[in-house]
Amino acid sequence: MLHVVIMAGGAGTRFWPRSRTTTPKQLLNIVGETTMIQQTAARVESLVKPEQTWVVTNALQAPEVFRQLPLVPRENILIEPVGRNTAPCIGLAALHILKKDPQAVMAVLAADHLIKPDSAFCDTLSSAAKIAHESHACITIGIIPTRPETGYGYIQFVENEFKESGNHRAHRVKTFAEKPNLETAINFVAAGDFLWNSGMFIWRADTIVKLIEIYLPELHEGLMEIEQTLGTTKYDKTLDRVYHKVKGISIDYGVMEHTKDVYVIPSSFEWNDVGSWEEVYHLSPKDATGNAVMGEAILLDSTNTLVYAPGKIVAGIGLNDYIIVSTNDALLIVPRAQAQDVKKIVEELQRRKKNEFL
Repeated sequence: MLHVVIMAGGAGTRFWPRSRTTTPKQLLNIVGETTMIQQTAARVESLVKPEQTWVVTNALQAPEVFRQLPLVPRENILIEPVGRNTAPCIGLAALHILKKDPQAVMAVLAADHLIKPDSAFCDTLSSAAKIAHESHACITIGIIPTRPETGYGYIQFVENEFKESGNHRAHRVKTFAEKPNLETAINFVAAGDFLWNSGMFIWRADTIVKLIEIYLPELHEGLMEIEQTLGTTKYDKTLDRVYHKVKGISIDYGVMEHTKDVYVIPSSFEWNDVGSWEEVYHLSPKDATGNAVMGEAILLDSTNTLVYAPGKIVAGIGLNDYIIVSTNDALLIVPRAQAQDVKKIVEELQRRKKNEFL
């Protein structure tokens, strides 16, 4: 049986000032009427029941996750005591899933990706789950690149080595590549055998636990301590102790780059990780001068500018390629070319101990 795990513990610092500690990007309606985590959960409703949906988050964000996903059972919303990257997060989810279903296949998804249409995504996920269940292989979904992007990792695949299910081929992964410089990214796209790494994974729950045992033995030892306390009063204390001693590491570095039995399915759907306000600009409807406005604005002699300011009016003159985001207590003004640097504002607020704005 398929179970879906939604990883939802990120800080979303590039979306300050909307994104805050208790309500980061995935809990906001960045694109669309509903929040990104609600869109993610709704996307898989045709594949899994609420009791087969899991969310891994933290204590600060958990109350809002409970509120936004009322159909997901409380016990399926797993609260990490401290962030330790994706390997511990995935391992913890696998333990809980295996307790319910020893034969389970788990799909690991990010809470904050924009994907459409849902039908094509679910079709891909179904094929990946079938291959993972039958072969015990690890499956990831790669995004067919549309440009030489330097902000994503890449996956190189072998064209003539594959497993099939339905309309999809899962190609053997040749190598995982880190975020490249522009020249390398251009070469990757031109080669034709590279995909963007979406960070979505599908595998049997028992397979990933076994791989963690092989490649991350210290983490596996901690997970086994946690496993012994599942469903008992000792669980919370054990979880806290283990999490504070294990090292933080991503599942990519810790497992996927080492194991050989990994396959990638090229995407048949549109995908965007909505990584910054610049991406929101590209995704938003624009007027004749290229301005995208959420709220009300008077923009004179201004082009290609994003304004987010519901409930107030923003007036600007001579604004070209800017991002302006206004909330009740903060105002962000940044050139679009520097949208990725918004996280530096958050770092500076932390340094100045301006916690009321975080």
